[in-house]
This record gives sequence, structure tokens and C-alpha cells, in this order.
Amino acid sequence: MENIIKFDSICEYNRHYNIKTEHPLVTVIDFSEASVHKSPSKMNFGFYLVMLKDVKCGDMHYGKHYYDYQEGTLVFLAPGQIAGKVVKEGEQKKEEVKDNKKIKLKGYALAFHPDFIKGTSLGRNINNYTFFSYKVNEALHISDQEREIILDCFSKIKFEIKQTIDKHSKTLIVSTIELFLNYCLRFYDRQFITRDHQNQGVLNRFESLLNDYFTSDNPKTIGLPSVGYFASEFNLSSNYFGDLVKKETGKSAQEYIQTKLIDVAKERIFDTTKSVSQIAYELGFKYPQHFTRLFKQRVGHSPNDYRMLN
Repeated sequence: MENIIKFDSICEYNRHYNIKTEHPLVTVIDFSEASVHKSPSKMNFGFYLVMLKDVKCGDMHYGKHYYDYQEGTLVFLAPGQIAGKVVKEGEQKKEEVKDNKKIKLKGYALAFHPDFIKGTSLGRNINNYTFFSYKVNEALHISDQEREIILDCFSKIKFEIKQTIDKHSKTLIVSTIELFLNYCLRFYDRQFITRDHQNQGVLNRFESLLNDYFTSDNPKTIGLPSVGYFASEFNLSSNYFGDLVKKETGKSAQEYIQTKLIDVAKERIFDTTKSVSQIAYELGFKYPQHFTRLFKQRVGHSPNDYRMLN
């Protein structure tokens, strides 16, 4: 039976690694100081978790896939997400031997509970850090200099956690977490830029897939094209795919799709043998009035007025 551990609290997470809990809602763990007797194949978290892997640590599972982590990798998990180690065929006995020994770990983790950031700037803006919803294969790979910045933030948070809690503690810890996450936004921008050639390939294929979508029966059978549909075609999370498109084009993925949809609609409106309602259904709209509203918003004229003007 698969070994899954659910961590609802920071205390439970600390306890698993034999780490003293200095604060009930936030922790920074140096895994070289931790010890664990049994490594679960999967873990389910009830809090935000960022893991910095300093060494290649084997295969990690997320969804239906597993990935090799290299040195200097940051992985972000939001509450409710599941991740863990995959045990390959033939390695089960090795894992059973490990169960009776303390496992040596390396790397760092920052974990903070959603309750800790409620009512703060970070709590209001946490959804802006879309990398918490990225897939594991979209992890952030950092340079040595970036690693130093990250560890400095971790060190400051850990220092505050160990102090006697006063009226400044929460502000200082939350602001440092926010600073750390803002640095990660910058580092992800750098990663998007350094993968520009690869990203261009994704965009070119995205354009091709969009064209294919509207010439197929997909609009009738699936409905309007969604960001999630195209992200899955690339085995990417919706947020990562959306951020990639935004970085490369200046438009959100949804805006990009809508622009293509309107371009296709303009062409089809010239076919006077079809009503606006027919065209709307062919494009994937359930209700023609939704098509008319979107078309007018984007073009400035209703579909019927556009047909008459041209």
C-alpha cells in the first residue's frame, strides 16, 4: 500500500523531521540538521511549502509524472497539493532497509500556514505568486548567487522565529517571506528569458494548435478553447503556461485565445449564408448573446453591424 502522510500543521511537519517547533505557523528547516526514519512515498500539505534541493535527490512524483531534480532547485507547493518520492521497480527492498535507518537529507524548506498571512499584504496578494500552482517539472533552477539571496532570506526568517515573539515578529517574518517570493518572481523572469528559444517553440505550436482547434469539431464537442486545454497539450500547468505566454507576448493566454477567436469570427461573419447564432455555436459559444457581447467589447460593433459595415 502506498505510504501517504498528510501534514495539516507546521508542528506535524517539524515533528516528522525531528525539528523543534519554534513557531506554530511558520518554520525554516535545514534538512542537514533533521533526521527521519521513514520517507513517505507521497506527502499532502495543508500549508505553503518551498523546498530548496541542494543535491540531486532522485525522482520526485507529481501527478502522473516524475522528474529528476538537479542541484539548486526550488519547488513550490500550495495547501492541498501532493508531492513525494517515487520508488521505482526493483528499489522497494532498498527502501525497506532505509525504513530501519535514519535517512540523511540535504537542502532547506520554508513552510508557512495560510492563517499566518491572513490580514497581511502577503495574504491579500498570495495568488499573484502563480508559481505555487506550477507543476514540479516547472520548478525554479537557481544560480549560486540567487541561492545566496534565498538562504539569506531563510536565515532572517529563522532568526526571527527563534526570538521571543513580540509585536514586531509577525511583520518582520511576513515581510521577509514576501521579499523572498518577490525575488522568486524575478528569478522566474530570468528563467523565462534564458529559455527564450524553447518558449518561442511553445508559442509557435500554440498558434498552430489554435488554428487547428477552430478548423476541427472541438468547438462543437468541447466548447470554447480554454487556457487549461492548451496547457495540457504541452504538459504544463495552466499558470505556468499563462505566465509564459504573458512574458513572451505581453498578453495573457486568455487574451491571446480571445484575439484569435475574434479574428476567426470576423472571417466567418462574411459568410452571409449563416446567422450570427450559427457562427456563435460553431465557435463554441453555448449562448449567442455571449458571443455578441464579447464581439462588441473587442471590435466596437455588434456582429450584425460589423457584417453590414463590411
